[in-house]
Order: sequence, then C-alpha cells, then structure tokens
Amino acid sequence: MKYLKEDTMLMDMDGSEDVQESSRLLEIRVEDLKRQLIELPAGHAAVDRADILLEIGRVLIRLEEMQDAWDAAREAFDIYAAAESWEGAVQACDIMFVADQPESLAALGQGIWLAVTYPVDPELTVAMLQHVIDDTPPDSQGAAVAAAVAHYIVELRAPEGKERENLLFYTNQMLATVARRQGDVLDQAGFDEWFKKLELHDPALFLPRLRNVIDVLVQDTWWIDRETLQQKLPVN
Repeated sequence: MKYLKEDTMLMDMDGSEDVQESSRLLEIRVEDLKRQLIELPAGHAAVDRADILLEIGRVLIRLEEMQDAWDAAREAFDIYAAAESWEGAVQACDIMFVADQPESLAALGQGIWLAVTYPVDPELTVAMLQHVIDDTPPDSQGAAVAAAVAHYIVELRAPEGKERENLLFYTNQMLATVARRQGDVLDQAGFDEWFKKLELHDPALFLPRLRNVIDVLVQDTWWIDRETLQQKLPVN
C-alpha cells in the first residue's frame, strides 16, 4: 500500500554514521528536485511543477525540515486546486498535516473534504481519515465517524481484488480499535451494539457528522470555495 505503509527507511540502521549518510542522500535528492523545478521547459503544465513540489515536501518531511516541507506542499496545493487536480491536492494536504505547522489541522480538514467529495484513491482517503483517529481523544466520536467513513469509502470505491480486501481489513481494524478505545468492546455482540448506538450503520446518518468534524478542523481557514465546487458536482 502506498499511503498507509510506514516509512522504514531509517529503521535497522546501526549508528549515527548511517543516519548521516541517509540524510545526505535525502539532501542530494532535494537539490536534484529543486534543479528540476528550475529546468522545467517553457510552456510546461502547471501540475508538472506541483508534482515536483510534492516530492520535495515528502523528502523534507523525512529530513524533519517541517516549515520548508509545509511551504512546498502549500504551493503545490494551490496549483493542484487551480487545475482541479484533487488527488494531488489531497496529497499536499497530507504533507502539510504531517509538517505540524499552525494550519496543519486546517490542511487535514480540507484534505478530508476533498478526498471524500471526489473519487481519489480510496487508500489515500483512508490515510487522511486515519489521522483523525490518531490525533483525537480516545472518547471522541469524531474518531468513530472517521473510521466509519473510511470503511464506507473503500466499499464504495475500491475495485474488486487483493487491494480492496487489504483496505477493507484495514478499515475493519480501524473500527475495532476505536470501539475498544471508546466502549471497552471485546466481542462481536459488544461491537454491534456500539456500532448501532453511534449510528455508524447508515451513511445518511454518519456522513453529515463528518462535516462537523471537518468544520472543527478547518474553522475559517478554507483555501477552496466549497460552494462553487459543489455546484460543479454531477449531484449536489
């Protein structure tokens, strides 16, 4: 899986020299990517620049240069949004959230809104919703809603095959984890009771509650015009 796997590059290293060598390789990669930005040909597609900025942001996260990672992803987001290239915009939001800057929660909320509204990679959508579970208090109903939406999105969008099976297993585990945190749920009967009590069985009930979660995250810091975008949707 692309978005849910953990970065293990710095694991299994023997000492500081290995870490320093790896950091130097990442720094070289950033230098190369910045050179690619400069060398973009005249008349290039705007998203070509955004794609490179996205990769720069990812590498800078690994270097723990969080402000610079944020800046690269923020610029990429604006380019993707202007082009209505929403999967790229969601990836930029993911980087901005991980960068842990003052507006990172706003980035997460907007990334979730875009990932649920548009048919982006379901694994990316699950990864964005996983952040809510990881960063909310154990008793937060927002975590339960995020897990339910993640499972629903996979059922709705993921094509048949091994990847779908893996994602459904993952989202089932998300739900089970939240259930244990919130209700000391230890068996199927307890899970079923918890699931129905929180009205997680019906998208018509839990999807509107996701809007509340997003509003809490974003507050007034929207970088997109949701009303205009919703008017463009086939069904709004």
